[in-house]
Amino acid sequence: MATKKAAKKATTGVKPEAKLTKTTETKVKTVKATNGDFVSEITKPTFLATLVAELIGTFLLAAGVIATSGQPLFVFFLLTAIVLMIGNISGAHVNPLVTVGAWATRRITTVKAVGYIIAQVLGSMLAFVVLSAFVNQAPEVSQEMQAYGQQAASLFTASPIPEGKELTVLFAELIGSTIFAFTVATVTSDKKKSETSTAFGVGGGLFIAALVAGSAAAVVSASAVINPVVAIALQAFSVEGTSTVWAIAIYIGAALIGGIGGFALSSIVEKAREK
Repeated sequence: MATKKAAKKATTGVKPEAKLTKTTETKVKTVKATNGDFVSEITKPTFLATLVAELIGTFLLAAGVIATSGQPLFVFFLLTAIVLMIGNISGAHVNPLVTVGAWATRRITTVKAVGYIIAQVLGSMLAFVVLSAFVNQAPEVSQEMQAYGQQAASLFTASPIPEGKELTVLFAELIGSTIFAFTVATVTSDKKKSETSTAFGVGGGLFIAALVAGSAAAVVSASAVINPVVAIALQAFSVEGTSTVWAIAIYIGAALIGGIGGFALSSIVEKAREK
């Protein structure tokens, strides 16, 4: 009897060590699998292709917004064309609020989301640099021509955020971003739609969002951008008369929150419809 009890105690003493070893091995395997997934994803040729597509698409969008002074109708056709061009490659996010919304609802991986945002920032900055280079080559306007009202060439920029009206602009940006994100999430979730109808749906969503948010912001003589990286190209964070802190809160913070809210709302509607 004493021998059996001793054997039981010895066995009981070994079990925690065995469990600890198994747990450690499991954690090591998990870390190795995660690292392997990360490396395998970023080394895929398709991953690089999606980043290049996002960079080009964002470049075209930012350059087009500057060239057309952000007119909603022109932006509608512009985004529709971009979605048709690169939608089958990267999904044509060309906007961090769409990328963050898709990531928050687990439509894309963290690696892809980070890569997309980096490509989008680079694309927008490249658009600003290229267009600035062209504007700098424009001849100076003589005093005589200035007397007739001719002005020197300059890039279109976002309007300054009026002091004391920051919350109005913030809510306008939040509402516009939510509308746009909800539209994108809803349109792209329907796999039965053709590429053309999806492109027009995404473009139409931005058109509606720009009309609603732009009209609300225009009441206080401000701008609604509904795209954090395009805001960089429009110099929204450095335009004279604007608080940089408020600009970041509005054009980045409110836009990303609206993106997450729009995608989350679309997911709720989809689940309710399925039930």
